[in-house]
Amino acid sequence: MALRRVCAATLRTGTDLGVNNARAFVTTAFLCRRVPPLGPMPNEDIDVKNLESIERYRSYTRYFRQAEKANNKPVWWRTYRSYAEKADPEHGAERVNIGLPYYQPNRTKEVRERREVMKNNKKNVELERACRLHTYKIPVDRVQETWEKTSAPFHVKRLADHYGVFRDLFPMAYFVPQVSLRICYRQDSSGQVHYGNRLTPTEAASAPHVSFDAEEGSLWTLLLTSPDEHLLDNEAEYVHWLVGNIPGGTVHAGEELCHYLPPFPARGTGFHRYIYVLFKQEGPINFQGDVRPSPCHSLVDRTFKTVDFYRKHQDNMTPAGLAFFQCQWDESVTSTFHSTLNMKEPVFEFIQPPVYHPPQVKYPHGQPLRYLDRYRDGKEHTYGIY
Repeated sequence: MALRRVCAATLRTGTDLGVNNARAFVTTAFLCRRVPPLGPMPNEDIDVKNLESIERYRSYTRYFRQAEKANNKPVWWRTYRSYAEKADPEHGAERVNIGLPYYQPNRTKEVRERREVMKNNKKNVELERACRLHTYKIPVDRVQETWEKTSAPFHVKRLADHYGVFRDLFPMAYFVPQVSLRICYRQDSSGQVHYGNRLTPTEAASAPHVSFDAEEGSLWTLLLTSPDEHLLDNEAEYVHWLVGNIPGGTVHAGEELCHYLPPFPARGTGFHRYIYVLFKQEGPINFQGDVRPSPCHSLVDRTFKTVDFYRKHQDNMTPAGLAFFQCQWDESVTSTFHSTLNMKEPVFEFIQPPVYHPPQVKYPHGQPLRYLDRYRDGKEHTYGIY
């Protein structure tokens, strides 16, 4: 009854004033209606008045399992991210492992060996004295060797996922790099290639020294490519170095299919990724269709796609090693474009627009003390010193 009186008063007022307020009132009343949810709301079953009755997890493992189970449970509500991912045809597709099979070591054997090492260390008097006097030095080489044999492949895989290496080189596929690549452009440690470190094009001007552990009689293929460098096609790459049929670990004894070309990131394009991929061959491969002319100074001939190269030889090779670094423009890139590639250097510049300032207010209430500085003429200020 009260609502009917309010509506009648609103209609009468709208007629008197010549304004259709009734439509606004009806719209507001319609929007105020609460639509019932399509299903149970999140955490609806939790009694907030009696929190002591909630089951405790007692450990992080139990909590993680319950959280994972709740995350995988289908729900009726959706977010913008879920809609965007559902529109992606590759969403939900499982990535394929195209690398070498990984054999999990025997856990019992590892525990037995660790206990034996700890037992021997406790009996070592010199080790105990060095630890007590804080003079014991940890051998970094042994730590590096142990890391490479245990968790290094999985750490490198996570770094490659973080930098989008697998996404750009092997769409919907990945591999665990079980062979450690040691790539050095200099004699010292400053020119080594790790997993995303920065090097300058000047440091990477010549072919590096590459070594890795390989069985006698095995054959390998080494590839250096850049997925960010192509000037015309965002989906294509430039191959910088390609060596096939490498016997053992001697790279210089392999068949050079495309000679080494230094990095040439264009000016103004930021950092580019340069990725080394090591393939293990099942046997000798005929790379007649992949050979580039020597010397190859044409970017058209160096246009490359790693996934197409792998699909062509996937029955005879398997990715096994990975290393990559980042490069940004320096002065040597200009020489590479002019002297080596015999072309004009592309330059990408961004003109920074002037900073927008709203019209100045005569009495700026609530503004900071430096409010007037943005409206000065840009000349050097005296600040009261004459």
